[in-house]
Amino acid sequence: MLSVLLVEDDIDLAATVVQYLELEGIQCDHASNGVSGLHFIANNHYDSLLLDINLPRLDGLAVCEQLRDNGDDTPVLMLTARDQLDDKIRGFQVGTDDYLVKPFELEELVARVRALAKRRSGQSRLLQCAEVVMNLDSKTASRAGRPLKLSPTGWRLLELLLRASPKVVSRAAIEQALWGDEPPDSNSLKVHLFNLRRVIDAEGETPLLHTIPGQGFTLRDMTAPDGGVQ
Repeated sequence: MLSVLLVEDDIDLAATVVQYLELEGIQCDHASNGVSGLHFIANNHYDSLLLDINLPRLDGLAVCEQLRDNGDDTPVLMLTARDQLDDKIRGFQVGTDDYLVKPFELEELVARVRALAKRRSGQSRLLQCAEVVMNLDSKTASRAGRPLKLSPTGWRLLELLLRASPKVVSRAAIEQALWGDEPPDSNSLKVHLFNLRRVIDAEGETPLLHTIPGQGFTLRDMTAPDGGVQ
């Protein structure tokens, strides 16, 4: 199931959108201001974000800009009553992926959400956690300059964990991202995680790939106060 966050201060509109999305099989959390939205984003994994521009405490443009500055590449659909070209240009400059001008049809919103969820934003092309660096343009990954030899599934798994880092990603979310609705046998993810840990956490190096009992998996430097995220 797709998971999205709606940051919208119009409570009636938000309730309508949340209800409609859930009827369409899309799980939707709601925050009523920009600061609350950032809190949700920091503690959850979303396939896309729906941000109103005119938000209290921190507007949608500022939220998007802060996310991009932090390397978060979750696709952003900006919901706004503004339809002037200058507003759209400003939005794209801070990392917005798409716009939907109010009032909008809910069917179009669903179509945009599903389209955005199929990809990550192109804003962040260099992913890093501690000494692990993944360059999406050159298709290379390394730790402290040591090349990491990854299988295609290992690459996708590392990319997923890097994008979420330092947050925890559940087993279900990983299996959905890797295999969709038809995951292989129950041991497949265990094997891929074992191989990835063997590649990135060589003997003598600080362990970065961690299993969090009852929650899932995370890529972070437990010895660093900021989780080792660049």
